[in-house]
Amino acid sequence: MRRIFNVLLVLSVFLPGFAIAAYSQENQEKNINELKKGAPKIYIDCQYCDIDYIREKITFVNYVRDRKEADAHVLITTQRTGSGGKEYTLAFIGREKFSDINATLKFFTKQMDTEDEVRKKLVRTLKMGLTSYVANTPLCDLLSVDFKEDVKPTAVEDKWNFWVFNIGAYSYLNGQSTTKSISIYGDFSANRVIPESKLQLGLSASYSEDNFTINGTTISSTSESQGFNGLYVKSINDHWSVGGYLTLSSSTYSNIRFAVYPCPAVEYNFFPYSESTRRQLRCLYRIGFSFANYREETIYNKTKDNLLYEGLTLTLELKEPWGTISTSLEGTHYFYDFSKNRLVLSGEVSINIVKGLSLELWGSYSRIHDQLSLPKAGASYEEILLMRKELATDYRYYASIGLSYTFGSIYSNVVNPRFGNGY
Repeated sequence: MRRIFNVLLVLSVFLPGFAIAAYSQENQEKNINELKKGAPKIYIDCQYCDIDYIREKITFVNYVRDRKEADAHVLITTQRTGSGGKEYTLAFIGREKFSDINATLKFFTKQMDTEDEVRKKLVRTLKMGLTSYVANTPLCDLLSVDFKEDVKPTAVEDKWNFWVFNIGAYSYLNGQSTTKSISIYGDFSANRVIPESKLQLGLSASYSEDNFTINGTTISSTSESQGFNGLYVKSINDHWSVGGYLTLSSSTYSNIRFAVYPCPAVEYNFFPYSESTRRQLRCLYRIGFSFANYREETIYNKTKDNLLYEGLTLTLELKEPWGTISTSLEGTHYFYDFSKNRLVLSGEVSINIVKGLSLELWGSYSRIHDQLSLPKAGASYEEILLMRKELATDYRYYASIGLSYTFGSIYSNVVNPRFGNGY
């Protein structure tokens, strides 16, 4: 009886405390859930980001899948750095009651950074930008800001002097009883990119061979090419750049035994280069010399050419909340005969038409009148079918159009990785 009495005594002392604690925790969760209903609605506009990871790590906002339902639109864009890493630009664009809260934050990744390291940096930067919106809601009472020990700025000492090298070799082999194919490709690049200038050098070589056995007879077809590409750009100010290209090439496909194309150039960007991740309108003018030694006599009865040419390219790139545009118009011609010219229009457009509906277009069109290297002897059936030689044409085109429509719940806060992401 004494033991039973002692147990009852302990329960009478602690059970009320447990009940109060449980009740308090339940009320706290209800309060947090109520506050969460008033949290800012965020639309993350990023094509390659790990959205599930972001939702899991940042829980003090509500995520929506339609930008028009959002209180803030986060547009995330990237561009490659000279070291092979990336510069991430996060544009925080407030809407409705938050329309006066806008900011742009950046962070950099290294080429050797893992996906986990990149997404952690992204989440940290997102948290910094989103606090401005949460600070204007009742949820601000639940947030705290930590400050890491400041690191004194020091000058960067790079033993490589900002040079980045890359070397690669690839091979492909496939076949069956009557066909065999082999391809070998190799390249080497050396790049040095700093704010004041950009230098890019690249070498490449390829070889392909196809063998077909028909009625005991083997037909072989080969193709090979080698090339060097060099680019140097000097920054003048936030709008002007000068530099030049140097190209050396050899190709069985283009009937080129050896060709050299030195080409100085100048470029003007109507928008400041500092805004390049969001918008660019660049006009590039170049004038160059073409020396070509052909493998076979051309349709113009030439075995080599020494010609002067010029080109002008206008490029527009926009990344805005309403969509993206990337389009380019390029024209080139030879001075000895203005009828020997080429005009190329290419572009990609993605437009958010109405809630959940997007229009996507891709395409290019080339008007071609400068195929000076076409062989006079033409191409055999095998070379035509296997695309071993360039063929005469007045134009080339490519086009694609698509619509996508998404509807249903505007909220997408929940992360559930079970059974993966597919059907």
